[in-house]
Amino acid sequence: MTMPLPMRPDHVHCYLVPVENGYLLVDTGLGLPDANEAWAAVLARLDAPVVTTFLTHFHPDHIGAAADVRDVTGARIVQGRLDAEQTRIVWENDAWSDRLADWFHRNGVPEDVTEELIGQGARYRPFIRTVPDPELVADGELLHGWEIVAAPGHADGQLTLLKEGVLIAADHLLARITPTVGLWPESRPDPLGDYIQALERTIELAPEIAYGGHGDAVTDPVGRARELIAHHEERLRLAASALGREPRTGYEVSYPLFGDDLGPAARRFAVAETLSHLERLVRDGRAERHDAVDGGDVGFVSYTAAQ
Repeated sequence: MTMPLPMRPDHVHCYLVPVENGYLLVDTGLGLPDANEAWAAVLARLDAPVVTTFLTHFHPDHIGAAADVRDVTGARIVQGRLDAEQTRIVWENDAWSDRLADWFHRNGVPEDVTEELIGQGARYRPFIRTVPDPELVADGELLHGWEIVAAPGHADGQLTLLKEGVLIAADHLLARITPTVGLWPESRPDPLGDYIQALERTIELAPEIAYGGHGDAVTDPVGRARELIAHHEERLRLAASALGREPRTGYEVSYPLFGDDLGPAARRFAVAETLSHLERLVRDGRAERHDAVDGGDVGFVSYTAAQ
């Protein structure tokens, strides 16, 4: 089921999977004002009820209408433990905007730009209606006969489903889009390293087809995983070449990596993705991270080339 989004990409795919006694629904789309009615119309055409809703990850376009779907279907809501924790931290926490603003500032974003970036993110909060008590699942478990496979990187707790060569991939693999892999407050410390490992696991599992959250199906998941690994190796090379002896913040490095012509929403993700690459370079011994201290307070986080 393809649901509309008021942003790029302009859609998100949700999936209805036949299971015993009904359907498994994978993701819910954004909680737009008509989400309840839209889902009611979709579900009215089914020949059996939705018995389980599986949330792959906590991003707004995948989880926003969770409460609407629960109200329409009465189905149980299933989510990964880490992802449920991050849902509470980000979407059920009034202090999150201040935490995010401080984090952007510490990574070199000017105050006026920070306000723009936070404002862009806040636009979607009214369209996120979460479920506070999902049933928790984990990597390796079975859900209606589908194996749950962890795919961190795009989101720390992202989970996918695998059965008989078919991968319901969420935003782990996309055909024409490179999934964003950003470092955020409360993220795991090395999301890019997590993502590379998840892609390598995809190569080992060798699914025959992958259905992602956006765009066309991936008809060569192994080949696509290899392309994404190569893409991030090149991005790491560019990030390393942007560093020298003078400290540079993640915000400053985002310009040579992603260019000057970005709006606030795109710059927000560019900074986060730049940081994930810089932290990967630190772990590879190719960069050094510096927490500046001024008057007892931690100042800007900055990076230099490894000496």
